[in-house]
Amino acid sequence: MPEAPPDAGGGNTLHVENVDVTYGRALSALRSVSLTVPPATVVALLGANGAGKTTLLRAVSGTLRLHRGAVTAGRIRYGDTELDGKDPVAAVRAGVVQVPEGRRVFAGLSVDENLRSGGLGLGRRGRAQVQEARDRVFTLFPRLAERTHQPAGLLSGGEQQMLAIGRALMAAPRLLLLDEPSLGLAPQMVRRIAEVIREINEQGTAVLLVEQNAGMALSLASHAHVLEVGETRLSGPAGELARTDAVRRLYLGEPAQDQGAA
Repeated sequence: MPEAPPDAGGGNTLHVENVDVTYGRALSALRSVSLTVPPATVVALLGANGAGKTTLLRAVSGTLRLHRGAVTAGRIRYGDTELDGKDPVAAVRAGVVQVPEGRRVFAGLSVDENLRSGGLGLGRRGRAQVQEARDRVFTLFPRLAERTHQPAGLLSGGEQQMLAIGRALMAAPRLLLLDEPSLGLAPQMVRRIAEVIREINEQGTAVLLVEQNAGMALSLASHAHVLEVGETRLSGPAGELARTDAVRRLYLGEPAQDQGAA
C-alpha cells in the first residue's frame, strides 16, 4: 500500500503550548490549552459540544481567522514551522491538513475534481507524486475509484466522508486533523472509518482526532485529552483515561466504578 511521504525534518511533532483563543473581542474559547502530537501517532480530543475541540483544530490548521477567531496567547508549531497566525496554505505546505466536521465536499463537482482540489496550494508537483497520492486514496477507498465521474452531491454520507478524507490525503499530509469523522454515519460505516484511520496512521501519518464516539477514539489513540469549556480537564494515555470514572460516565455511557465494591 502506498505510504505517507517521508518526513524530511526527521520527525515533526505538533506542539500546542498554553494557547488562548478568542472569537471577536469578547468570547474566550480556549484558555491555556497545551498538547503534543508526536510523529505517526493518534491523539484524541474529547469533550462536549462547545468545549473548544473544533476551535483547537482551526487554530492549528490556520482556518480560525475565517471564523473571526484569533490565537491571543501561546504558541503553535509543527516541527520548525510556526503555525499560529498563519493561513491554511502555510499549514498545508507544512504538512498539516484538516478534514472539517460535516464533510463539506464540493457537491457540484465530480469525485475526481474534489480529489484534485485537495492538492491545490502546494505548488507544482510531479505527475508521479499526484498519481501516488491518488493510488493511496483509491487503495483506502476502492468505492471512490468506482465513482470518479459521479457528482459528490449524489454520494451517500459515508461515501462523502471517504471523499473528504481522500481529498485531504491528496495533499500528502504528515499530520491529519479529523473533526468528527463518524458523525451521522451508520454503525457499519463508523467501523470502516475507524479502520481507515488506523490504516492511515500505520502508513506513517499522525492524526489529531476530534470524535464524539469516545469509545472509537480511545481505541485508536495512544494519548487523549478531555476539554471542558475551553480548558483541559484530563490528559493521559488513552487506555488509562478510558478507565477513569469521569470518562466512563460522561463519554462512554458506563456507570462509574463503585469504590466500595469488593
